[in-house]
Amino acid sequence: MPQVSFEQWKEFIAKAENPHILQTAEWGELKSAFGWDVARLVNGDWGVQLLFRKLPLGFTVAYAPKPVISGKGEGESEKDEQVARQFWQEVDAVCRKKRAVFLKIEPDCWDTQPLELSTFHLPLSTSPHNIQPPRTIIISLEGSETDVLNRMKQKCRYNVRLAEKKGVTIRSWDDLDGFHRLMEVTGGRDGFGVHSLEYYRKAYQLFHPLGVADILVAEFDSRPLAALMVFALGKRAYYLYGASTDEERNRMPTYLLQWRAMQWARERGCSEYDLWGVPDEDEATLEAQFESRHDGLWGVYRFKRGFGGEVKRAAQALDRVYMPLLYRLYLWRMGNRE
Repeated sequence: MPQVSFEQWKEFIAKAENPHILQTAEWGELKSAFGWDVARLVNGDWGVQLLFRKLPLGFTVAYAPKPVISGKGEGESEKDEQVARQFWQEVDAVCRKKRAVFLKIEPDCWDTQPLELSTFHLPLSTSPHNIQPPRTIIISLEGSETDVLNRMKQKCRYNVRLAEKKGVTIRSWDDLDGFHRLMEVTGGRDGFGVHSLEYYRKAYQLFHPLGVADILVAEFDSRPLAALMVFALGKRAYYLYGASTDEERNRMPTYLLQWRAMQWARERGCSEYDLWGVPDEDEATLEAQFESRHDGLWGVYRFKRGFGGEVKRAAQALDRVYMPLLYRLYLWRMGNRE
């Protein structure tokens, strides 16, 4: 059964080994509510949720964020290889039917162990552009809470405890209007894009009832100082959206907020917490420049490094090109943005 329904895809993801949050049926529904078309394909152990962004003149761009790749690889049987080939042929057919200029695949693995191109049974090339932030910090949640705290840098651990002493409190929050206002304040201050209120509300409505997402708010004297939206699936938790005001910063609310989010993730059986996005530089460069750089994600890195995680980089995105001339135009436009 190549293309499957929402419910069939949910069943497939439920059986998959540690799938990524971006491949959940709910994430597909979120994106479909804001301009993307969704196609979900399954064949045996192989499955992918494809997102199609509409372009002028009926063209599209196809995107597969963190697809579920079969564990079979080198040494697979002839039957397994045939299933894999059939699966990727169907992916190809769907992309062509949707008039995709190209398909971008962001593998769910690190650059230290990238997947072989032959795994996909498609003519793919390494892309010069990613959609998701390629480099991140992964916090290990294994061991006791004391173990997690002890892996933090001393100053960060001190700030977590200082926030508690200074009266900062953390609780679950369902005020989406308030959360969006905080996001707009932070986006305006730090210069990053903010989704619409409707986007955050839809994400909350899709994931929160399942128990895999929550909004946490840090307050002092009943005033919201910072908030985040955290997600959990399988062994992984993700800090996707966060915001803070400039008020009461001496109380260090964001440090306690992240710690509570990690505790929330541990309660759901997660063993790692993805801080989701730091500058795309190697760790030596990050450490050498984080005190002097203030552009882009450098301020974010100064904050996130304190939690004692491991800097990791995702395997580079891969592109399957269907329309070479339009693809070259895409590369030219992306190059002019850099």
